[in-house]
Amino acid sequence: MGFGSYDESEQDNQELGDIEDDDGVTTEENEHDGDIEYEIGASSDELINRLQDIKEDDAG
Repeated sequence: MGFGSYDESEQDNQELGDIEDDDGVTTEENEHDGDIEYEIGASSDELINRLQDIKEDDAG
């Protein structure tokens, strides 16, 4: 077998052990209601110019 390959029969032989209902993560326990606001501080033109400068630095 090569790297990353497996015998398909191995999937049938996996033992899961004892799994309890309370072993999982409760997704609702960290639920939050609220607003998110972003203040960028730079105009779109400034950001585009900065991106062009970065691309030129990487190319040169």
